[in-house]
Amino acid sequence: MARKKQQVNNDELEKNQEVWQFQKEAELVLSFGLTRIVEYQTPLMQEWLDVQPPEFNVVEQFIFEDKYKEALTQIAGWSEEDLKMKFIAYIIDLGNLKAGNGLVTFFDKITEATVEGMKLKVKADFMMAKGLLNLLQVPYFHFHEYKPELNPTGEPMAQLLQSFLIAQVKNKNAQLPLYGVSMVGKHWTFIIMEGKTYCVSDTFSCTKKDDLLKIIAILRKFRWLLDTRLRAAYEQ
Repeated sequence: MARKKQQVNNDELEKNQEVWQFQKEAELVLSFGLTRIVEYQTPLMQEWLDVQPPEFNVVEQFIFEDKYKEALTQIAGWSEEDLKMKFIAYIIDLGNLKAGNGLVTFFDKITEATVEGMKLKVKADFMMAKGLLNLLQVPYFHFHEYKPELNPTGEPMAQLLQSFLIAQVKNKNAQLPLYGVSMVGKHWTFIIMEGKTYCVSDTFSCTKKDDLLKIIAILRKFRWLLDTRLRAAYEQ
């Protein structure tokens, strides 16, 4: 009985714990001893970015051309919600990041955890995870974006790193790789975190057709990696 009461007290303590606010990538690097790799690509990043142009069916080709032209002419004037509804949702769909077979996807999903004594809480613009309905069990993939170019209240990379740190706690294994995307305006960057090291790819512009095709191919490659190898490792 005393043990149960102690558990309740601990839960209540964590619930009322102050949330740490990190707005800058550098703040997270210093606070959690992270290492940022940009000078070279790690083996996992090399594998992820090694893609061929995606093969579209007739419907997918129409959606791709339509959304590419729309972004090319309109993205400069889009709000965050415009960007999400008019473009990102379609690119995620073309990238095969779809729900089903125990996979769930979320927009604007809040996750939180205590990492090294600090409570972190962040809202992912898009997340893919093992789960059921609105229940998140094992996080796999995170996407953070801002429009316009930089938001004075925070950086998408800072949001992404917090999501990774929270996911490591939820997955109960900090060594499993975590995959994600950071988007600033029209620029997409891919990130893989392993332990306390994260590798950052070169930047791709979604208003360049060849880059947008590669963005979609990279998303599809992640789904293939998830289905063939990563999911089993995450869930064992």
